[in-house]
Amino acid sequence: MTLTPLPRVMVEPLVRAALIEDLGRAGDLTTDAIVPADATATMALAARQPGVIAGLDAAALAFELIDPRTEVTVIHPDGSAISAGDIIASVRGPARALLTAERTALNFLCHLSGIATQTAAIVEAVRGHKAKVVCTRKTTPGLRALEKYAVRAGGGGNHRFGLDDAVLIKDNHIAIAGDIRTAIERARAGVGHMVRIEVEVDTLEQLDIALAAGVDAVLLDNMSVEQLTRAVAMVGGRAITEASGRVTAQTAPAIAATGVDLISVGWITHSAPILDIGLDAPAAAISPIAGKP
Repeated sequence: MTLTPLPRVMVEPLVRAALIEDLGRAGDLTTDAIVPADATATMALAARQPGVIAGLDAAALAFELIDPRTEVTVIHPDGSAISAGDIIASVRGPARALLTAERTALNFLCHLSGIATQTAAIVEAVRGHKAKVVCTRKTTPGLRALEKYAVRAGGGGNHRFGLDDAVLIKDNHIAIAGDIRTAIERARAGVGHMVRIEVEVDTLEQLDIALAAGVDAVLLDNMSVEQLTRAVAMVGGRAITEASGRVTAQTAPAIAATGVDLISVGWITHSAPILDIGLDAPAAAISPIAGKP
């Protein structure tokens, strides 16, 4: 898998806002009072537990935005599987900058690596089946691009990035429209010919109506494995099939075995536990900046 990094123009405003939030009105009172202005340091981003890395660009930006003299040397790039104790990257530069940016850098790196790690676990669980693991719009406000990138780092794929990507007719749309067919007909009349239409169904009866209306994809929501198997047979390749609801690394293999095309998982972006990563300073790692006493 080729992992394309996010453009800096997308990542920098998010990192900058996080630093501004942390620095507040007076900056890093603790570090500025304790650490000499001319001190440099070399530290290591080290994994405390095994997982998959994502978010190194954001972490590196946090250090750079505090002081452009910082240098981050990546050892295990995004998408890498690491073990507990592995050094992910080294960071060198003005000691004040390293300590001031530390928490912001780790917040991004730990959170995004947690998403990549949980995604990778489900991807591995369905290996051998055609089903692709995808995320949803259940993301942290403002961090969607980064969190969806982390899913890709874990070997998954992305569902819609926003409401303008495609039509996804859900239960509340159907309830307000009156029925599935009406909702589909209104959607088809209201969007361009290039826009795909997916509809969420809870029952095989609803699926039959959606297929008769000629939708591009069906979201099979909270169906049992038996229902999913029947649904895939009913679809017969006429539409993309997506399973959703109560997906874990333990339940995913049985879901994938039904033959669905996609398995969407909301919690990997909104509730994935962090991957524990620390910024460690080796002994005797701090020294004055060259050329200064």
